[in-house]
Amino acid sequence: MTVFDEDEPARAPWLVTLADLSLLLVGFFVFLQASQVDPAKLAAGIRAGFGVRETAPAAMPVDIATATGFAPGSAAPVDTGSALEWARGAARDPRTLLRITGEVDGSAADVDPATGSGPILAADRARAVAALLVAQRAVDPARIAISTGRGQRRAVLALGFEGGRQ
Repeated sequence: MTVFDEDEPARAPWLVTLADLSLLLVGFFVFLQASQVDPAKLAAGIRAGFGVRETAPAAMPVDIATATGFAPGSAAPVDTGSALEWARGAARDPRTLLRITGEVDGSAADVDPATGSGPILAADRARAVAALLVAQRAVDPARIAISTGRGQRRAVLALGFEGGRQ
């Protein structure tokens, strides 16, 4: 049998209401502060908390060209005249980024002679085309990104819109 202390004074009902109101006000001010956070910064903070590295979003592609005629196992560009002229005209807008993707055909003969690696040869092809475009002053080197792929013996030049920069 439990014995209750009958002499303890009862709490006033308005104290419970005051506590509820105080908690609602605190919650409201927390909500106001949280809504002032930039969503992109919040998402970046969450990704960083989980150890995810930041990556820039890929530029939206708007036009492409190719540099073809690479010999198997060679990074020396052969047919770049049309790609050079295309790059001069296409990269005039400073809000664009030129992504050059070097490709190999996947055959045993189409690999880097020194390392035997297809991806290294693909990167060398993209770099060779990028170096040609920079040497001919067709594109600013800060607006070039290089990647590798598998498909044909070529380099694909994709002009992408980054936006925002003027």
